[in-house]
Formats: sequence, structure tokens, C-alpha cells
Amino acid sequence: MIEDELIAMRHSCEHVLHIAVSEIFKGSKKAMGPATEDGFYHDFEYDKKVTVEDFPALEKRMKAIIVANLPITRKEISIIEAKKIFKNNEYKLDWISQIQDRGEKATIYIIGDPKKPLDVDLCKGPHVSSTSKIGAFKLLSVAGAYWHGDEKNKMLVRIYGTAFPTMKELDEFLLQKEESANRDHRKLGKALDLFVFSDLVGKGLPLLTPRGTVIRKELEKFVYEEETKRGYKHVITPPLAKVDLYKKSGHFPYYKDTMYPVMKVDDEELILRPMTCPHHFMLYSSRPRSYKELPLRFAEISPQFRYEKSGELSGLTRVRMFCLADAHIFCTKDQATGEIKAVLELIDYANSIFGLKKGIDYRYRLSLGDRSDNKKYYKDDLSWDKAEAILRNVLVKTESPYFEAEKEAAFYGPKIDVQMKKINGQEETAFTVQYDFVMPKRFDLTYIDAEGKEQEPVVIHRSSIGAFERTMAFLIEHYNGAFPLWLSPDQVVIIPINDSNLEYANEIKNILDESQIRNYVDSDSERMQNKIRKAQGMKVPYMIIVGNKETESRSISVRYRDGEQKNGIPLDDFVDELKYKIKSRSL
Repeated sequence: MIEDELIAMRHSCEHVLHIAVSEIFKGSKKAMGPATEDGFYHDFEYDKKVTVEDFPALEKRMKAIIVANLPITRKEISIIEAKKIFKNNEYKLDWISQIQDRGEKATIYIIGDPKKPLDVDLCKGPHVSSTSKIGAFKLLSVAGAYWHGDEKNKMLVRIYGTAFPTMKELDEFLLQKEESANRDHRKLGKALDLFVFSDLVGKGLPLLTPRGTVIRKELEKFVYEEETKRGYKHVITPPLAKVDLYKKSGHFPYYKDTMYPVMKVDDEELILRPMTCPHHFMLYSSRPRSYKELPLRFAEISPQFRYEKSGELSGLTRVRMFCLADAHIFCTKDQATGEIKAVLELIDYANSIFGLKKGIDYRYRLSLGDRSDNKKYYKDDLSWDKAEAILRNVLVKTESPYFEAEKEAAFYGPKIDVQMKKINGQEETAFTVQYDFVMPKRFDLTYIDAEGKEQEPVVIHRSSIGAFERTMAFLIEHYNGAFPLWLSPDQVVIIPINDSNLEYANEIKNILDESQIRNYVDSDSERMQNKIRKAQGMKVPYMIIVGNKETESRSISVRYRDGEQKNGIPLDDFVDELKYKIKSRSL
């Protein structure tokens, strides 16, 4: 089934759901309900509690409507007629006002005999022609949702569901969904003691535990080492600035709704930064630049702040403060192609270190501008054409898997988005590479060329691994919490079989400490098997078992995370092997 037909089927299934809701939950009021990438949802107002225990009754009624093979008819009506039909539903009247503001006509969909319909709803569509064309479906969960996602509005009930052409496809989806739930980084993060949230600290502000901080610091170290190898110069800039800086960049009018409120300090208006680029521009322009300095690559592990609505916050993937592996490359126009190619090589290399395969775990999206939108996009068609051609050419020459998307560019130029495939199969933009021909003009960025003339550089905005929080969330799910050795919070646990082996266990610990291998001794007075189960639950890569035999021979027995065990291993050989794997960041 092609995508448009699948969307139409899911949208129609949502309409069948809202019929069942209105019949079973007397007094409820329907609000809205679209098809989504993996199903649909229906929002409605209802004063009583709705739980998954209500789903069997809803599904039974939905099946009856589907089996009845009722026609689904589209009809275009005037705004006046629409307001009459939905005069008692403020949610529909809200939508009608928006339709009126756009100068469009309203459309309704009728389920059943148009003369005596089972349901009439305001909707743009699309839908299937009859209820019997809806395939296998399942209601999945129930949650609260604010009208228009605004917490100032009324809280509605939201029921999520999905539909597929066949039961086989539905079963496969449900199996994948169960696997995704088990791998959810929020669930694993709690079980593995990686991060927590505190209402007193604030929503969307994660606190990394010592174990979670290990992962974060290892990622930072990797980024710093790899970027400095490739000619990046790391800098540190403040996490706030005067509002004037973002007015000059043009970010303020575009992002002010997702920026934090202005703080008045003495005679200045300061704001927490939502991005780092203007700071780097000021570093660049702090003194005259020569063509001999270019390309100049400023990199920063940069804390940034964005206001996310509370309903959109989700673990580490959507937070209100994040830290980006950010960089801005100042180069000549002739250097731009080579620099973008080098950026993609860095991204591919970083992903390969994590075990991510290009074309399978991630691909690229070439995000293009909208030439007709002069409000959002800088008006310079020739520069847009050239910039888009440069990015497209790099993607083609590097044989990178990519697709193109209209109207997804930043306001200051086209970009290449790194599209990661999550464990549930959905794609999500992880970070971007942007070609910027606007900011150099706004900030009067220049360099002196070989002939002594002033020229304008190009700026390439890029990240190597994206926001550390989101990358951590992705990797937690990708590895199912079983991190490779170099990223594991605890790399080795030493398990003495009894107290008489504790002294040798501590000797081993000292040797591992000297080699900077993260380890601990489990000296709890419980059975060895319980200690092993505990270590496996925390997904520690290596367990050193120390009994009388090992103590006497001054050797070790090693149990691996997958259950394999090797006995009588010389400790020095084991340490050398781990040091090599950690240094090479082996998977």
C-alpha cells in the first residue's frame, strides 16, 4: 500500500474511533485527530477518567462500524454553514476560524447515509471511500494533551492507535513497538542509573549521575580529540549574550518564541543563547583576518537553551538545556566544497565508531529553501542556487544516501540534515551541516585576499555528533544499554567468591586503577551467582571472578557480558587487551 493510501486509511480509522468515543463516553466532545507517521490519535474533551481498560469496548464498536461497510463522503461547505453545524463545539469553531483566515472553504466528511449519517465531522481528509477499506487496527495508549499543545489551554484526553492493511503488518509493528518500549532510553536510563529529573530543578533539565557523566565525558573526549586532529580550534564562549546580538543575526524574530525571557542586568538586556554562531562570529571579527588563516574552524562544546513546551519534553531527546558539539568553519567560496566533504567524512567516521551504518542507521536529507517566502528566507536566488548545488554535488560525489526536502532550509541557507533511524524505525533529524551566505553579510565578516582586497567568507555551520543529550539517548537505545567497553560507566567488576579472596581482589583493583580502567569490587556478602546477575543487569562488559584457585595462581577468571567465561588468564594480558580496546574505541 502506498503511503497516501495508508494515511487515508489511518485517518479514517481515527474517525471511526471518535464515533465510538462519542457513543461510549456520553457527554464527550471531539476536538481533533490526525493520521501520524505510525498511526493516528484522537483528542477529545471528557471530564471522567479514560484508561486502557476502556479499549476493548471501543475496539468492539469500531469493528462493528468497519464491518458495516459505511460510505465515507466528502462535501465542501461554506464557512457560515460550517459554523451552524458545529455551533456547540468550540474546538471545531476554532478550526473554522483558521480556515476562514486562510480564505479557504470548509470540508466535512460524512460516515453513513448522507440523509441519516452516523457522523459528520469537519476535516480536510484524506479518507478511504468506505469503512470496510480500513484494515487491521489496534488502540495503543491514552494520555493527556493540551489543546494546540499550549499548557494554558484545556487538557484533553488523547487516545493513540494504529492501523495497517493486514494483521501480519500490525503484528510486526506491535512486536517492534514492544522492543522499542523495552529499549526506551528513559526506562534504561533509570534502570542503569544514568540520569534523573527533579521537579525542584525544573522540567526538561536532566541531572546526569556519576555513571551517566562517564558516558558524557567519554563522548566529549572523543569529539575534542577527533576535531583537533582535523584542524579545529576549540574555543569557549559565554552561554548568554545581549539581545542585540540575536537581533543582528536575525535569530531573534525567528526563534524568540523558543527563547527564554530577556533578563535586565544593569543597563543591558541579556538572554540565554539558543545557538552559538553569533558568538563565533564575534570571535572571528575580533581582529583582521588573512586568506592564509582560512579555512578557520572554531569548535565548541556549547551549552544552549531552548524553550520546549512541557508536553513536548521527552527524556534526553527533548530538553530545555542541551550541549552541542558545535563548530563554524570560515572559508573562501572555493574552499567550501572541500570543507563540506571533510565534515561529512568526520560524521561518517564518528558514526562508524558507534557502529552505525550509513544507509541503514542513518542517511542525509538535503533541505532546500522556499524562494517564494521572502519573510522566512533571505532573498538571493543566485546564492541559493549555488549553495544548494554545492551541497548536492558533495552528497553525489561522496555517494552518500540522501533525499531532498523542500522548505526545510534554515533562513540563512540550505543544509544537509543527518537523519537517524531510531529503534522504533522512525527517522529523526539528529544534527545538520549548513551552508551560510547570509550571516557574513549581517556581521560584516571579511578577510584580506592574496591581492590585498577585502573579501567575504562563507560560513559552514556543523556538528560532529549533535547534542550530547540526544546522542546519549540514541546510543542507550541502540546498544540496549550494553555500551561498548570505552563508553561503559563500569568496565570491569571484580567478584571475590569469599572474604578470603578480598585482598587479591583489591590488588587487582589497584592494577586496573593504575591503567585507568573503570572498575569496582563487589564485596557484598551474598552468593557469587547473585553478584554475577547484578553485574549482568547493569550490563558491565567484564566480570573478574576471584576464588582460591585464582588467588593461589595469581591469575583471573573472566566472565563476559554475553555469558562466555575464560579461566586462568594472566592479569597483565587481560589489562593489555582492555587498554588496547579502550584506546581504539573498539566495539
